[in-house]
Amino acid sequence: MRVRPISPELLVEELADRLAAEEGGAGRLRVAVDGPPAAEPGLLADALVDPLRVRGRPAVRIDAADFLRPASLRYEQGRTNPEAYYLGWLDEAGLRREVLDPAGPAGTGRILPSLWNAETDRATRAEYLPLPPGGVVLVSGPLLLGGGLPFDLAIHLVLTPGALARRTPEPERWTLPAFARYADEVVPASFADVVIRLDDPRHPALVEPETVR
Repeated sequence: MRVRPISPELLVEELADRLAAEEGGAGRLRVAVDGPPAAEPGLLADALVDPLRVRGRPAVRIDAADFLRPASLRYEQGRTNPEAYYLGWLDEAGLRREVLDPAGPAGTGRILPSLWNAETDRATRAEYLPLPPGGVVLVSGPLLLGGGLPFDLAIHLVLTPGALARRTPEPERWTLPAFARYADEVVPASFADVVIRLDDPRHPALVEPETVR
């Protein structure tokens, strides 16, 4: 593997070019932008929306934080339990049912942009949105790649353990064991389609396979 430094602006352009060239089921594309909150995967997903539109691929942004399970389930083992965070916070069934399956090969293209408001602990009652043929759905958030969710392409943002600890606010550091477990058990960097190192967000780097000569 080689690590290729790249500017944030060029990274977005290269990713947009790649996504625009990809074909998913029914012409739609389901993309995971996976990374811990410290890597700010939502910012990268947001940055891809306009470049994709310019390339003729309308995009819908989905934040995994809008598909969490109710508080009674998330906090069943306490509010700062790393194992519960790792295994049970994300409503994978809801994300699959309302977003990924409808955006898939046999889907209607009718997707729900949000399901649950974690702050109010109530359903968002959002309106369904159409994802036309050629559309791209960008799902951003942590721990997205370990549960068999049907993504067509996965972008994984990775930080070294030291950088992750430094960039995670003190009130959230209880989540660090969950990310260590994710790295050890799921090893997303070994199979994600795109791996980006983000120890310093100003200086990202693409992790690429060595070219055979």
